[in-house]
Amino acid sequence: MERNQWVSSLTALLLCLIFVVASEASDWSILNQGGGKRKLGYSLKNYCESWRMNVEMNNIRDFEIVPGECVDYVGKYMTSTQYKVDVERAFEACRLYLSDAFEPRGDGGDAWVFDIDDTLLSTAPFYKKHQFGGEKLNRTALEGWMKEAKAPAVVHALDLYNEIKNRGLKIFLISCRGESLREATIENLVKVGFTGWKGLEMRGLEDAEKGAQEFKAEQRKMLIKKGYRIWGVVGDQWSTLLGLPSGKRIFKLPNSLYYMA
Repeated sequence: MERNQWVSSLTALLLCLIFVVASEASDWSILNQGGGKRKLGYSLKNYCESWRMNVEMNNIRDFEIVPGECVDYVGKYMTSTQYKVDVERAFEACRLYLSDAFEPRGDGGDAWVFDIDDTLLSTAPFYKKHQFGGEKLNRTALEGWMKEAKAPAVVHALDLYNEIKNRGLKIFLISCRGESLREATIENLVKVGFTGWKGLEMRGLEDAEKGAQEFKAEQRKMLIKKGYRIWGVVGDQWSTLLGLPSGKRIFKLPNSLYYMA
């Protein structure tokens, strides 16, 4: 009798432990991270917006995927009117800067640098098929998509591009795309209206081991050695903008789909 009671008690205890563990596992969420100090009233939307903003501020780095809880939120933002307004505001800042500070010398040495992906050409259609950054990037699949040359222009980018070109600045495109994508990249750019750039720098085999920031800084250094004055650099990744030498001004476009170091 006592043995049966002992077995029953042990069984009850094990079931209780299983219930607690299962409950804790099912309750895992980005909301419960950060030492358990979560203020009442914070929603998942609040936390996902905070995550996205801290990506933009370069506080959150080196992430491989967007947190699962935030995939829908990030996807909705990157295809929203708010995204378009944010991009337009960044481009308007470029225009104001040029109006206030640009003093052309007329010697052909005034330059402006653009990134390509998610600065001129949008990769959002590709990422839409891959959970808006919720899947680990398959670079072979991404490059296959790029070879199709079907990326749309980033909203408002063509207007700014043409305005800068019409001011007499030489436009240089510096991209981490590999040289094998040059033909498709040019086809895609021209197809959506980007023409008349002075130079298009892409990664060769000798650049394969370099990070994006190192590669792009090296390309800017070469431009300066040739006598160009870089008035501005526009990109969606901090690795496009950081590193020396840089431009007189840098302008960051929103993008929380991926991180490129």
